[in-house]
Amino acid sequence: MKETLQNVLLMVRARYPLVVVLSHEEERFERGMERATRADGLVLYRWRATTGLCGNDGLPIAGTRLAEDALAHLHSVVERGVFVFFDLHPYLKEPRVVRLLRDLAQAMGPKGQAVVILGHAMGVPPELEKDVAIVDLPLPGRAEVGRLLDALVQAEGLSLPAERVEHFVAGSLGLTEREIKRLYARILLAGGRFTDEDLAQLAIEKSQAIRRSRYLEFWERTEAMADVGGMDNLKRWLGQRSLAFGPQAREFGLPQPSGLFMLGVQGCGKSLMAKAVANLWRMPLLRLDVAAVFSSGEEEQSLRNTIKIAESLAPAVLWIDELEKGFMSQDPRGGEGLGYFLTWMQEKQAPVFVVATANEVRALPPELLRKGRFDEVFFVDLPNVHERLEILDIHLRRRRRDPERFDLTSLAEETDKFSGAELEQLIVEALFNAFAGGAELEDGHLIDASRDMVPLAVTMDDRLKDLREWARTRARMASTDRKRIDFFEDWDEAS
Repeated sequence: MKETLQNVLLMVRARYPLVVVLSHEEERFERGMERATRADGLVLYRWRATTGLCGNDGLPIAGTRLAEDALAHLHSVVERGVFVFFDLHPYLKEPRVVRLLRDLAQAMGPKGQAVVILGHAMGVPPELEKDVAIVDLPLPGRAEVGRLLDALVQAEGLSLPAERVEHFVAGSLGLTEREIKRLYARILLAGGRFTDEDLAQLAIEKSQAIRRSRYLEFWERTEAMADVGGMDNLKRWLGQRSLAFGPQAREFGLPQPSGLFMLGVQGCGKSLMAKAVANLWRMPLLRLDVAAVFSSGEEEQSLRNTIKIAESLAPAVLWIDELEKGFMSQDPRGGEGLGYFLTWMQEKQAPVFVVATANEVRALPPELLRKGRFDEVFFVDLPNVHERLEILDIHLRRRRRDPERFDLTSLAEETDKFSGAELEQLIVEALFNAFAGGAELEDGHLIDASRDMVPLAVTMDDRLKDLREWARTRARMASTDRKRIDFFEDWDEAS
C-alpha cells in the first residue's frame, strides 16, 4: 500500500487534480493517507455524507454536509493538501456536482491540491475522463499481513515457529485487512493458539471470504497430473515451465509464464487439466465465473476487483472455464471488460498463470488468441486408442478394480470417438449393471455399456470437423500424433 500512497502524492505534486482510488478498505486507506500527507507537509480534509467536510484538525466544517456545498468550499482552501471524499460516487450523476469538479480541476493543480475519491467501484462521467487518474489500492501483501500477525502474537504472548508464521501469512493473502483481523480474532476467541488445526480453519474461512467476491471461487487442489489420461505434449510443456516462476528463471532471461489456452472437444479433460496444473505447481487455484462477470453490467470493475484478489495470492493459477460463454453474454454496448482483460494479460507482472478453456472458438475475438496474451494455445482432441486405454485404466483403479483383469485393449478399440468423460460414464454404467445383476464387474458389462452409448462426437460430427480444421494451423496438439508412431512401429515389426 505504501507504493500506492506515494503514487497518489506524486500525482498531487504533478498537478493531477482528480484521483479515483478503488478499494473497499476505507479505514486502511485513511490511516495510510494520514501518515503520508503528514510526512509530505500536506493538509488532509475528509468528507463523508454523515459528517460533512472535516478539516485538518478533524472538526466538521459547518454547511458542508451536502456534496456540492463541500466541493464549493474547497475553493476557499489555500494550503497544499488532499481532499478525500468517501461517499461521492452516487453524486457523480448530478450535473452540478460534475460542474463543480470540472471547475476545481482547473483551480487545484496550481495550488498543489487534489480531490481523491475513494470507492469500491467508480463510473467516471465522460466530462471528467480527461482529468481523472484511477488507482487500485492493493490488498494487504505479505509484509503488511506479517506485521498484523506479529503485533497480535506479541500482544497475546505467543511464540510461533517461523514456518507456521509464513503459513498463516500466506493463508491470509487475498483478504482485506478487516477480514484478516476478524479471522485472527475468531481463532483467539475459540481458544486457538495459531496451531496447525487453526491453520486448517483459516483455509476454510478464507475460501468462504473469497467466494463472497461473487465471481471468484477458491478450489481445493484434489486432482493430480496422474489423474489426467493422455495429452502427453501438453504435460511435457507444463513440466518444462514448472520451475519458471522463480528468480533463477528471471536471471536466465526467461519471462514469467503467462497462461495457457485449451480449446477442444467437450469432456476431453480440459477442466481436469486446469485443476491438475495447480496441483503440479503447488499453487492456489481460483476459478473465475467469466459469464457472470461479463453479464454484470460493470465488467471492468468486476474484473479489477477479481484480479486484485488473484494477484494478492500470487503465485496462483486463475482458471477460466468455458471462456466463450463470457463473450457470448457480454453487453454489446461496450467492451470495457474485454479491453481491460486483454491489457492485463499482456502487461501483468504478478505470477498469476491463467488457464482458460473453450469448446467453441468462433465465439472468441481473434485478439484474445494472439501470442503474448497466452504462452500457447493447445487443441485437445478426442483421445486416441492409446489414450483411451490409459483413461480406462485410471477410472477402473479409482473404483478399486484391477485393470489387469479386463481386456482393455479390445474395449479401447471398441470405444472410438468416445471422450474421456464418456469413458468414465461407461465404467460407471457397467458397474451399475453389474451391481443390479448381483455380479462382479466383467468384460461383458463394459462392452455392453459401450455399445449402448452414443458418443457426442457422433451426433456433432460436422462441428467437430470444423473445430479440427480451425485448430490444424492455429493451435498446438495436446497429444502426440500416434498414427505416425504406430506406422513406424508396425513397419519395424514387419521388417
